[in-house]
Amino acid sequence: MAKYIMIQGTASHVGKSILTTALCRIFFREGFKVAPFKSQNMALNSFVTADGLEMGRAQVAQAEAANIAPNVLMNPVLLKPTGNATSQVIINGKAVGIMSAAEYHGGYSLEAWKAAKIAVARLAEEFDIIVIEGAGSPAEVNLKANDIVNMRVAKHLNAPVILVADIDRGGCLASIVGTLALLDDDERNLVKGIVINKFRGDVKLFLPAVDFLENKTGKPVLGILPYIEKIGVDDEDSVSLDDKISSGGEINIAVIRLNKLSNFTDFDSLAGEVDVNLFYARTPAELETADLIILPGSKNTSEDLIWLKENNFVAQILKKPVIGICGGFQMLGRKIFDPLQTESRYIELDGLNLLPLETTFAENKFTRQVTVDADFEFLGSKICAKNLQGYEIHSGVTNLGGEKFIAAGNVFGTYVHGIFDNDNFRRQILNAIRRKKNLPPLEVTKNFRADKQKNYERLAKIVRENLNMELLKKIMGW
Repeated sequence: MAKYIMIQGTASHVGKSILTTALCRIFFREGFKVAPFKSQNMALNSFVTADGLEMGRAQVAQAEAANIAPNVLMNPVLLKPTGNATSQVIINGKAVGIMSAAEYHGGYSLEAWKAAKIAVARLAEEFDIIVIEGAGSPAEVNLKANDIVNMRVAKHLNAPVILVADIDRGGCLASIVGTLALLDDDERNLVKGIVINKFRGDVKLFLPAVDFLENKTGKPVLGILPYIEKIGVDDEDSVSLDDKISSGGEINIAVIRLNKLSNFTDFDSLAGEVDVNLFYARTPAELETADLIILPGSKNTSEDLIWLKENNFVAQILKKPVIGICGGFQMLGRKIFDPLQTESRYIELDGLNLLPLETTFAENKFTRQVTVDADFEFLGSKICAKNLQGYEIHSGVTNLGGEKFIAAGNVFGTYVHGIFDNDNFRRQILNAIRRKKNLPPLEVTKNFRADKQKNYERLAKIVRENLNMELLKKIMGW
């Protein structure tokens, strides 16, 4: 019978995903079959499994840390915000419709809960340990009646809960005490320990606060985890974008921070290159120094295209080298048609007219992993690479004639997410920019996928050294 441990937090972005990832790697290294689980994700960062199903990126990273293939059972419910308090609802990897927050929380979430219960039961049949991640805070009393991701999960599985708080943002002690105070008695009893995350400085100076917490709450503090620079683990939350900028390189790459930016993990591999200064731009002025502009994916391409035009980005885009990914790729074309008004009230929009293509939105969504070849010119350099791995997530239909890359001089676009994770391709693109700047090309020195595994090992080592693993195992029933 599987053992459970659940990681909940005092708020969003306190470290739940990262601690879950670390525990997946620690238990895997100890010889257990371990799987992550998050019943419901709200994120624009998603991934497509080998069988063409869509799930949150955080659980993909956790699966990688556990050395298993990602499976939608690990994230059976995914909500992708579309704007105006609505989200696309994805159940077991397939979109079932767009719902308002009132519609979803007013009843449908409990239908989604049925899928979540089946998913975790199936995981429990196969794995020794399930590391469960919550969302936001379990003390959000306005959402509690229809919650399917925090205490409803813990109570259903009788899973012990570890409460994580971020000390770096301030108010850590109050957030822990306040969260516990707002829980019902049966929920509070399931919380078996506390973890302090993102600590800077001398831990000894914090020990009086540990004594206070343990006396005040009756819960043990299992560990004080240090602030970790450049963790290198995929996030689900765009709050983390500020942590993803890189500096000191010779090449300036600006990713336009669209309102509905999706799959920002597409650019983590670029930020990891020593010659790249990557940043997320919210104003046209920030594009002045860019050697390359990237138009990223968007959950609402039409609205984000209008936002670009209304906020005067177009002039800067037109005079710089540009790469478009997915929704950004669609924006680079001549026209975007939305006859069913799936994204906005606009049936037809003019694109940026940088590539000779038109896109029509359809009801069906394309989700698939792909292996592609690249053979095109960009900035006067020949780009040629074989067997590039990636995945597609898009509703638009674009007549590409079987091509995966469409290029025209200093512009190219593709539907393929994760394309820059391919080391040789990434370096060829960067070297094309280097030649344009009269800089010598560099050899391939980074192995992005191998580096991710090193990051999981590093994270697990830090957590293992700063967490009372024996007490954690005791809490789990060993």
